[in-house]
Amino acid sequence: MPILEMKVPSPGESISEVEIADWLVADGDYVEKDQAIAEVDSDKATLELPAEEAGIITLKAEVGDTVDVGAVVCLIDTDAKAPAKANAPAPAAAEAPKVAAPKAEAAPVPTPAPAPEKESYAKGHPSPAAAKLMTENGVKANQVSGTGKDGRITQHDVVAAMAAGFDSSATAGWGGTRDTKNEKMSMLRRKVAERLVAVKNETAMLTTFNEIDMKPIMDMRKQYKDKFREVHGVNLGFMSFFTKAVTEALNIFPAVNAMIDGKEAVFHDYADIGIAVSSPKGLMVPVVRNAEQMSLHEIEAEIKRLAIKARDGKMTIDEMTGGTFTITNGGVFGSMLSTPIINPPQSAILGMHNIVERAVVVNGEVVVRPIMYLALSYDHRIIDGKESVSFLVKVKEMLENPERMMFGAKPPAEVLLGL
Repeated sequence: MPILEMKVPSPGESISEVEIADWLVADGDYVEKDQAIAEVDSDKATLELPAEEAGIITLKAEVGDTVDVGAVVCLIDTDAKAPAKANAPAPAAAEAPKVAAPKAEAAPVPTPAPAPEKESYAKGHPSPAAAKLMTENGVKANQVSGTGKDGRITQHDVVAAMAAGFDSSATAGWGGTRDTKNEKMSMLRRKVAERLVAVKNETAMLTTFNEIDMKPIMDMRKQYKDKFREVHGVNLGFMSFFTKAVTEALNIFPAVNAMIDGKEAVFHDYADIGIAVSSPKGLMVPVVRNAEQMSLHEIEAEIKRLAIKARDGKMTIDEMTGGTFTITNGGVFGSMLSTPIINPPQSAILGMHNIVERAVVVNGEVVVRPIMYLALSYDHRIIDGKESVSFLVKVKEMLENPERMMFGAKPPAEVLLGL
């Protein structure tokens, strides 16, 4: 009988092995072609493994196993026939003629109790990948409806529930039992941990800070946001302004956009900007390609597209690799100040923070302005202090004078007059 060997496809360049995060089917199940049968973790992302053909599946790897790319993880008997649909309605029997019995002799006929539904252990129980996601985000089983086999809660069910929102009062508080629980870290989390430690150990990382008066951008957004959305179909957010300002500053200070490769410094004649976004699986950094060529609305549209894919767990490895500079916004979680860690092999990362009204001096007077602190972490091996500080000052200047992003370093009047 024809047996199809399903092998682990290559998730991307430089990835040689993956880890079986969860089987979405059981040994001996009949699977349809293109049905998701497993979730596999690489050191960059969690991906689904679809069935290549329909048939009965035989699993050849356990959850948690590390397998090489190209290794056989399951067999599919493509000769097997699809099982008949269960619980098909039985054909209606011919009705017997109804005979009315005298009321005096009528006796109550007990109604037969319905047969209890067969309860499966899987019902309401999360898969290992779903359980990990629920633990990380404080989600309880009673907040998620399982759509997997026999009512099992899948990772996609958790993502969908979190995206739809739910009543946080349903989440139980601390147990107070002093119990502990060991959970194996995913391959992705282990790789992130290794990379972060490597950055601290292998780079001469420093951080420089500055502050930005956000009033000019906030005023511009207030004035044009409705028309911007009407014309371009996307909201006018802060991230497009920051991305545009960064690309302009990178053009002036190319070392901030460079990276070290052995004994050489690689300079890029383009700006692929990584935008750190929060997703149910953790922090992801999708890349906006050639951001230096984009207008504000194009940047907003691309960030929105990537953020939706990250939220839905559909981000591809190609969309998260190859950036030359990264922007991260801890301000959305309330962070006032932090020192972001460089995203290797890049040489610098810009950290945004929350906007707080503060007393500042403007033209000799104390006024209240919306202020954001910025942090630039950089690799001192390739970027000098003067370049890093000047880069951040240039970003500050353009954000506090948004028209400079459209007209360059000169004021619009000077451009108009050709000065």
